[in-house]
Amino acid sequence: MADLQDEPQTLGVGAEDLPAATSPAGALDRAAALLAAHPVADGCNTLVWTLRHSPYHDIDTPDGGVDTDIPRLRSGGVGAQFWTLLTPHEAAVGDPVVSETLEQIDVALALMRRYPDRLCLALTPDDMADARNRGRIASFLGPVSGRTLTGSLGALRAFHSLGVRLLAPAGAPWAQEGLTAFGHEVVREANRLAMVLDLTGCPPVAACQLAAASKAPVIVSNAGAAALNPHPGNVTDEVMLALRAANGLVMVTFDTARTGDSLHAVADHVEHVRALAGAQGVGLGAAFGAEPGTARPAGLTDPSGYPRLIAELLERGWSEADLALLTWGNAQRVLRDAEFTARAAQHRRSS
Repeated sequence: MADLQDEPQTLGVGAEDLPAATSPAGALDRAAALLAAHPVADGCNTLVWTLRHSPYHDIDTPDGGVDTDIPRLRSGGVGAQFWTLLTPHEAAVGDPVVSETLEQIDVALALMRRYPDRLCLALTPDDMADARNRGRIASFLGPVSGRTLTGSLGALRAFHSLGVRLLAPAGAPWAQEGLTAFGHEVVREANRLAMVLDLTGCPPVAACQLAAASKAPVIVSNAGAAALNPHPGNVTDEVMLALRAANGLVMVTFDTARTGDSLHAVADHVEHVRALAGAQGVGLGAAFGAEPGTARPAGLTDPSGYPRLIAELLERGWSEADLALLTWGNAQRVLRDAEFTARAAQHRRSS
């Protein structure tokens, strides 16, 4: 039986209390009620990288220079955020990926300290529920790049001790076109630490192998459906089916290049993922937080657009139960399952 604190706080609004979505305004009202009960757990935001280059930027007030701030997160109904620690470039020689990742972690932790009444560092799914219940945005650190490990499981454990809870294998030499022996060790250790593997950007062969090798669910934190748009960053139907078999999660991004230039196009990707990965295998990972100039679909230019997407899905006939999974439930379930897997692995080691 799930903990009572994991149950959605409905604020007195049940499915039977919500008016029918007979108009866009009616659908938006229903979306607001749904998000009050089941806020968005967003799988990807790149704000940490942006703030690293603008250390004095205040996200407590809206600013046209960046698309993410606390007022717009609140307006959009965001209750949990995965803050990516990936760097947007790779150096061919003298690659500084480890030091850059450590700097990213430092900026992220400083962000939590700067806004303690609004953001709360989360390490576990219990932290996620507790932050929501206290009116804060649960903040998970990660992913970090698998390239940071450089053949060392000790590096993975060090990142975990710093609060990182997601690892992205894409680009790592141990997970290129298939898992190496060290890659299998990484998967086992990530499972033991309850660190979720984020397969965004992995080649299909590697993604399917990682999904099969992991005893805990894996995710794709930000992508679209390759069947609708053959962008190299999108996920193939084969990978979606592999994630479904592994109880994983595909989180749909809001990126014009990958998911089209309109809210309706993004909704099409969400529906395609649900059709392939199942209602328990679809989530949202907008990848906001980028510097100005990033193309966004109309209506989804910043986190405040989430209610419009939920309204669109309501008008397409989505049930409250499926929307609750989309926004919050599926992300928390993945984190909870990862924690259960870690406990089982640790128990086996101690017995």
